Amino acid sequence: MTTCKTISKDMLIHPVTLRVEEDHLDFARAKQIADQKAKELSQDPMLMAWYEGSTGIFSPNVECCSEHKPGWVVYAESRGGHITIDINDEAYIFIYRDASA
Repeated sequence: MTTCKTISKDMLIHPVTLRVEEDHLDFARAKQIADQKAKELSQDPMLMAWYEGSTGIFSPNVECCSEHKPGWVVYAESRGGHITIDINDEAYIFIYRDASA
């Protein structure tokens, strides 16, 4: 049986690392920041997957399918997700693809 790995920076493909110094940074605000950064990097970014470190919640909620990376990362990357925004050292991770490509 394959056990899902806990996310770490070395599992992410060329992450854009952002440091956000805001009190009470929550998911909604982190997503807003990540969406804006993704728009700077892509004409038409589409969010493929996300992760919230404090709760361990991620989307999409897919079965683990790799012994090397969590399933939600594999899902996003296998569907063209190549823009990874890492906020505050894996506190929040968002993976996008360019929908216009």
